[in-house]
Amino acid sequence: MPQPGALDGIKVVDLSRLLPGPYCSMILADHGARVIAIEDKRFAADGLYLETVNRNKEHMTLDLKTPEGKDIFFALAKDADVVLEGFRPGVTKRLGVDYEAVSAVNPGVVYCSVTGYGQEGPLRDVAGHDANYLSYSGVLDIIGEADRPPSIPGVQFADMAGGGMSAAIGILLALVARQKTGRGQYIDISMTDNMFAMHPVGLMFYQVLGVNPPRGESMLAHRYACYSTYATADGRAVSVGAVENRFWKRLCELLGVPEYASLQYDEGRRLEIKQRLAEIFATKTLAEWEKLLAAEDCCVAPVKTLAEALESDLFQQRDMVVEMTKKDGAKTKALGVPVKLSDTPGGLRTPPAAFGEHTKPLLAELGYSEAQIQELEKKGVI
Repeated sequence: MPQPGALDGIKVVDLSRLLPGPYCSMILADHGARVIAIEDKRFAADGLYLETVNRNKEHMTLDLKTPEGKDIFFALAKDADVVLEGFRPGVTKRLGVDYEAVSAVNPGVVYCSVTGYGQEGPLRDVAGHDANYLSYSGVLDIIGEADRPPSIPGVQFADMAGGGMSAAIGILLALVARQKTGRGQYIDISMTDNMFAMHPVGLMFYQVLGVNPPRGESMLAHRYACYSTYATADGRAVSVGAVENRFWKRLCELLGVPEYASLQYDEGRRLEIKQRLAEIFATKTLAEWEKLLAAEDCCVAPVKTLAEALESDLFQQRDMVVEMTKKDGAKTKALGVPVKLSDTPGGLRTPPAAFGEHTKPLLAELGYSEAQIQELEKKGVI
């Protein structure tokens, strides 16, 4: 039997879809919460059901626009600890499944809404995706090369960090508060708000220097040779993050340019130093640099591909790559649980559910007969 997680006994009803909300509920499910994910079956045709964030969950189909669907939702929500949704502002109100409606029958519920721009404000009704939230928050402007348009990152930071992780933090905070007050509460998560909140370093430099952080040329983004990326002889790359002088000094010694050790942040020679390091790193392959620098305290790392990271000793030994048996018996690799708790560890208990897989068992648990379930199916409620 799997060891109970920190959230064992917590019931979550998740109305969200795509990435932000499901990523949040996956975090909760990984740590023992019972997560019942609900989607309208018409969304299955979109092909946007992301298996990799639906492990450890139950999944049912339900049309909330029908009276019967709404009744089923409230039967599930009346004893839920958490309700999570990711609709545009106002949608749950129109459907009659908003916080006010749920808290009327379940005063202890923690109800979390994840949206692009928040429940209030001038952009509340505007559609958007990850790149848009990064844009409005000022984050995208500082990603990329100095002489080119901003680069959209290949990882959906606003969805997962700004949305999913922030929602999980908010839910956990509200559950702790409920232990003290006995009351649930409403959580308004704006992905754009949370990306904007990731500017503490940029804000410090902006307030000190009075200028916007320059794209591709800020202290922690390629301005100086000590914090940049370099191509290797085989077309790969290394990253250098030698912020402190002791690391930079050691790197300069290893690269045969000890004269640069005292010039780490020299404005007059920074381009010269960057060019020289680029020339040096281009003389060896990535594997050769790994062998030479791996044991040295100089803050240099190989830029790995996802395939290489999946095979690396680092993530294998940290249980960040785990083997999972799918429903059909096939073995596959899955991402592990990054938050390591000593006494109540999270884990992978069940593989991703198929779309709507648990609809009938959940209805049976609620007391619906086989005949009633067939009628609901006939009406298109499930």
